[in-house]
Amino acid sequence: MRLHVADHPLIDHKLSVLRDEKTPSAVFRQLVDELVTLLAYEATRDVRTEEVRIKTPVAETSCRRLAEPRPIVVPILRAGLGMLEGMTRLLPTAEVGFLGMKRNEDTLEVETYANRLPDDLSGRQCFVVDPMLATGHTLVAAINYLLERGARDVTAICLIAAPEGIATLEAAIGERAEVTVVAAARDERLNEHAYIVPGLGDAGDRLYGIVD
Repeated sequence: MRLHVADHPLIDHKLSVLRDEKTPSAVFRQLVDELVTLLAYEATRDVRTEEVRIKTPVAETSCRRLAEPRPIVVPILRAGLGMLEGMTRLLPTAEVGFLGMKRNEDTLEVETYANRLPDDLSGRQCFVVDPMLATGHTLVAAINYLLERGARDVTAICLIAAPEGIATLEAAIGERAEVTVVAAARDERLNEHAYIVPGLGDAGDRLYGIVD
């Protein structure tokens, strides 16, 4: 597994506003969208392309376009939805799948309540989007879901990652697949409630409000 923490002054600036508890939901959503687009440039650096011949108004030439099969973007519901538009803006031809997962606040175990994915992901580059890599259990479950369907090239895009979650993911995935995590920041630790410190709070609640 490879971890890439994006290093850019615009990412640092937007993340500082995102962390601020006074930032309202509307601004938070906009900043998440902008941050994901910046992270997507890093995450798609190795996206597969193929050579094609085209004709410009002046002459014929060789160019490169995204190769088939098309990449697939997989947001983890619900917070991952706030990152979807930023990804598809950069990869408009990508397909979109969905995974509904939530953490049981008492046991911290991951529960899957919905999925919409192709049965066969062999040869597909998969991009999983979820704002927070905290304990790592949700991302492990999501990536295992993709691997069970034949995926071997998975990139996870997160806003913030905790050391504990990174270690959990690395131990769980091992050498089974090529997995990369792209994040805007690697934070200090998890607290006793498994929240990232300093973090930014509950990303889903800050994106959409508290829904019981």
